[in-house]
Amino acid sequence: VEAVEAGIELIVVITEGIPVADSAYFVELALKKGVRIIGPNCPGLITLGNPGVNLGIIPDGIVGRGPLGLVSKSGTLTYQLMGELSDIGFTACLGAGGDPIVGTTLLEALQAFEADPDTKAVMMIGEIGGSDEEIAAQWARDNMTKPVVGFIAGVTAPAGKRMGHAGAIIDAGRGTAEEKIRVLNDCGIRTTRDPSEIGKLLASVL
Repeated sequence: VEAVEAGIELIVVITEGIPVADSAYFVELALKKGVRIIGPNCPGLITLGNPGVNLGIIPDGIVGRGPLGLVSKSGTLTYQLMGELSDIGFTACLGAGGDPIVGTTLLEALQAFEADPDTKAVMMIGEIGGSDEEIAAQWARDNMTKPVVGFIAGVTAPAGKRMGHAGAIIDAGRGTAEEKIRVLNDCGIRTTRDPSEIGKLLASVL
């Protein structure tokens, strides 16, 4: 809140376990002030270029500049994909965060990648819970001119139990991995159920 009120324009919140009411307060405050929040509960943001920017806890030096874009709710899968596709490279990798309320959504990340002429293909890694993935997929179907592929974590997660992230909970049958995968596929976004195949899937659409 102090950073927002001080006029800092981009704030990365890597912290996990922030009460939802507190997140709602500072995200709304940031929106009113025109401040971009990334997170909470995320690894941050890295852009590859000269100069590049690394804000958060994403390991530096594991990947170079290339034509791929990545937005992910999973920090671990972010690192995995960066490592697997280090020979191709990325324009930017964004950890959107796994909390129920985040400052920058999957949709907003796709919009940024669509507007970036250097990004030629995008991977969106989502997870169970909420509807961010479906909203982003429907926008991509109607607006994106470059290929988007997807992965949804939590295929085997039981209903009603939080899985890792605060936002990763299935409630009353909504937000399941199967439903999200169906919507992504219906929107023309190719998916895989195997995390070891994510890198191959993204590389295949270039």
